[in-house]
Amino acid sequence: MRLATFNLLHGRSLTDGLVDPRRLTAAVAALDADVLALQEVDRNQSRSGNLDQTAIAADALDAAEHRFAAAVVGHPGGRFRPLAHDDDGHDEPRYGIGLVSRLPVTSWQVTRLKPAPVRSPIYVPGPGGGLVVLRDEPRVVLAAVLRTPHGSLTVAATHLSFVPGWNALQLHQTVRALRALPAPRVLLGDLNLPAGAVRLLSGWRPLGRRPTYPAGHPRVQLDHILADRQGRHLLPPVRAVANPQSVISDHRPLVVDLDG
Repeated sequence: MRLATFNLLHGRSLTDGLVDPRRLTAAVAALDADVLALQEVDRNQSRSGNLDQTAIAADALDAAEHRFAAAVVGHPGGRFRPLAHDDDGHDEPRYGIGLVSRLPVTSWQVTRLKPAPVRSPIYVPGPGGGLVVLRDEPRVVLAAVLRTPHGSLTVAATHLSFVPGWNALQLHQTVRALRALPAPRVLLGDLNLPAGAVRLLSGWRPLGRRPTYPAGHPRVQLDHILADRQGRHLLPPVRAVANPQSVISDHRPLVVDLDG
């Protein structure tokens, strides 16, 4: 079983700044993941061709199960508003996370996290980017209970705040929410925290240690695949870990192969 997490940067290439669905398809297909968590995902956004990027990723992996969970209507860096409920903004441009699975899903759960109350500096990659001060957006955790040959498995995708301290609080909230779902439990996503802090704050075990950011010459691991210590023995052992280059995004994906 192969697990992967990938911050897509809404499919944008840093080489030419373009969003091409063929590049997105190629990038996701190259991962060949059985379970894929996606962050910075667009749906019905003009900047990415008004496409459903989670559905494109599912098609690229020939995966029957997929779901998009919007964090905001609009997109960060532009105009956006929080969702009032899960079905808010149905026909409007939305931005959030996705979860794709080749394995059957028996249930889904969405947990919403509040944004930080303060603005914070963040580096925006690509042409016209640089260090800017942004207000944080709401975050979301999308969890699925899978039916696997080894029994039930809970997997969850998220993208936590870039505001120091607030992301730590959100990580605690995420862990608490996932503990209500069946073990074993795996959390995948861009946590905006380095590996040591993630392990200390969550108490969960990293399944793979590789730098993922920035994509060209990665120096820090912001993207993680973690296993809850409760029920960790029920997971197959890790066979391989990789952070392959990609044709899109300012992050590299993180890929973990489990035996069996």
